[in-house]
Amino acid sequence: AMIRTYLSLSVTTVSAASAVAAESSGETTFPPFDPGYFSTQIFWLLISFGILYFVLSRGILRRVGQILEERSDHITDDLDKASRMQSQAREAQKHRERALTDARAEAQGVVEATRQSVDAEIKRSIAAADAQAGEQAEIAEMRIRKMRSEALSRIDEIAADVAQAAIEKVAGKSVTVARIKSVLN
Repeated sequence: AMIRTYLSLSVTTVSAASAVAAESSGETTFPPFDPGYFSTQIFWLLISFGILYFVLSRGILRRVGQILEERSDHITDDLDKASRMQSQAREAQKHRERALTDARAEAQGVVEATRQSVDAEIKRSIAAADAQAGEQAEIAEMRIRKMRSEALSRIDEIAADVAQAAIEKVAGKSVTVARIKSVLN
């Protein structure tokens, strides 16, 4: 209805403009613009557009409708796939985070076990080193005692020798070591 109103207004405007132009110039109008031919032109226009609409609606418009429907289905499928993939990605992310947490806990356990093992080994090494140092200290102490006892046992001899040498130098007399030892004891 709106198209008919628009067409009739257009035709009326064009025909009025043509009639005014023809009357003012005194010439005959161009047949397509002659209002006497408008009814047949409109008739053939409607027939032409009707045939064109029929051809388009049976062939091209159906195909365009199918393409639009296929496209809509394809978009819907893609959105469904994207939604599924997004949920799978979330699940994979959760699984990865759980695996990462488990791996961290396991690594922490390994680190703790290794630390305890190293601490125990260090304690054993320290204990062995302490024992070895204690043995060496004991051996050194025994050597010192032995050297002291040897030195103390020889001190009488050394003192006797020194006393003999001193008496000979000071008094000019010769004294035996046995006699000096008997005096010292």
